[in-house]
Amino acid sequence: MTSFPTHSCAVQPTLPFITPPHTNESLFLPRRSRQVPPEAWQIFPTKIPAHWHGFAKDKGFEIVRRVRDKNHIVLECQTCGGLTAHKVYTLRSAQPECAACHYDRINETAKAAGLIFLGYHPTNRHQGFFRAPCGHEILRQFGFVERCAKEDATPRCETCHAAKEQEEAEARGWELIGPDPQNDPNYRLYRHDCGHEQRVARVNMQTGRFCCEDCGEGWSSAPSYIYAMRFLFPDGTQVVKLGFSRDPQSRLHYQLKRSTEAGSTETKNSETNSSEVDGQVLCQVPMQSGHLALCVEKRLHAEIKRTYPDAALPVERFETWLRVKSEIYVAELEPVILAMLTRLHGDAHDLG
Repeated sequence: MTSFPTHSCAVQPTLPFITPPHTNESLFLPRRSRQVPPEAWQIFPTKIPAHWHGFAKDKGFEIVRRVRDKNHIVLECQTCGGLTAHKVYTLRSAQPECAACHYDRINETAKAAGLIFLGYHPTNRHQGFFRAPCGHEILRQFGFVERCAKEDATPRCETCHAAKEQEEAEARGWELIGPDPQNDPNYRLYRHDCGHEQRVARVNMQTGRFCCEDCGEGWSSAPSYIYAMRFLFPDGTQVVKLGFSRDPQSRLHYQLKRSTEAGSTETKNSETNSSEVDGQVLCQVPMQSGHLALCVEKRLHAEIKRTYPDAALPVERFETWLRVKSEIYVAELEPVILAMLTRLHGDAHDLG
C-alpha cells in the first residue's frame, strides 16, 4: 500500500534527558547539548565557588555538582525537583530554563491534544515526534500541537490518510502511486487497472467525476442509470427527484445536496439551512449508455408533465437545499415515479 512518510527514516526523536554513567538519575539537557553522548557527562571533581549558590537560589535552583568540564554544572529545580545541566555562564548572566518543567509542559499539551510525545527533532527546535491515537508516529510543530490541545486544529496521521486515499482509488479501479508530480496539493498520481498513469484531483477520485484518459468512456457512451431520489429538507418538506447519472450515489452526495455549514456562500438562508439535508436513492435502472439514459429521462419527464402538470415544484421551494433548477416533484408523486421505473426496468432489455 502506498504511504507518504512524515519524516526521513534516518531522523530519529531526541530525548531531552540522559542517564549519566554510574547514576540512576535523569539529567535533562539544553537543546544544544542533546547531541553530546551520555559518557561525556561525568562528574567534574572541582569545588563550587560559594557565591554561585546565591546566583542559583535567586533564580529558583540549587547547584548539585559540576559536570563534564569546568564550564558546566547540574541545577536542581526548586519547583519540580528535576536536574538540568547548564553552563556556568548561563547561570551567571541569564535565567536558566528547567528542561524538566519544559518537558512536562510538552507532555501535558500532547496529552490534551490526544497525542503522546516521543521526543524532539534533532535539528529543528520547533518540531517534535508524537504518537497518534492510531499508533503511528507523526512529526508536528509544537505550536500546532498547542492549537490541537485548544481544539482549534486536529492532528492527522499521514499514514492512515494515505491508506484512506488508496481505498478510495481501489474502489474505482485505480491505484494511488504518490503525490502530484506537478506539486498541486489537490491532485495525486494514480494508475488505472489498464496500466495508464494519470493526475487526478482527489475530490474527483472520491466522486468519480472523471474518466481514464487512455481507455475511459465519455458520459454519452459510458453505462448510466435512471434514478429516483427522495429528499427530506430540515424544514420538514419531502420531495422526489427523477434523473440520470453514471453514478447516482456520487451525484446524491457530492453534487445535489448543498453545503449546510454555517456561513456557506452556497446557501441563501444560513439560519434555516443549519441542518443536514437527508437524501437517499430509492431506485436505479441501468442504461446501456448516457445518451440512452438522457433520452429516456426526457421521455419520462414529458409523461409526468402531461399527466401531472402541477407536480413540479418551483425553484424557490428547493434552491436553498439542492443544486438544481428544475425536475423536483412533490412527495405525492413518489409512488408514480417508482412505478414508472419498475416498468422501465422490465423493459430495459428492449431499450436501445
